[in-house]
Amino acid sequence: MLSMEIAEKTHELRQMKGEDLQGLDIEQLKQLENSLQGGLSRVLEIKGDRIVKEIEALRRKGAELMQENLNLKKRTENNHLRGNTCNESSDTSLKLGLPFPH
Repeated sequence: MLSMEIAEKTHELRQMKGEDLQGLDIEQLKQLENSLQGGLSRVLEIKGDRIVKEIEALRRKGAELMQENLNLKKRTENNHLRGNTCNESSDTSLKLGLPFPH
């Protein structure tokens, strides 16, 4: 009984893939078409929802990165105004080193 059910479901699956359609009459083909259209509609709806969610997540991430960029610019400007930049301290340490012999 189980093997008959497996064979029947396998046959239905092949028909949904567009195979083994020769023995179907017009009414059966219409039923198969409706079933496929319903399934396709659900797939497209779920896909659309996921795309919208991904777009929203990317927008949020973009806004976070823009805010982080602004914060880093402010920190850099504040450090520059206080004279605490890395380049200045590096230049100072190089100037304090011993001169090279000629």
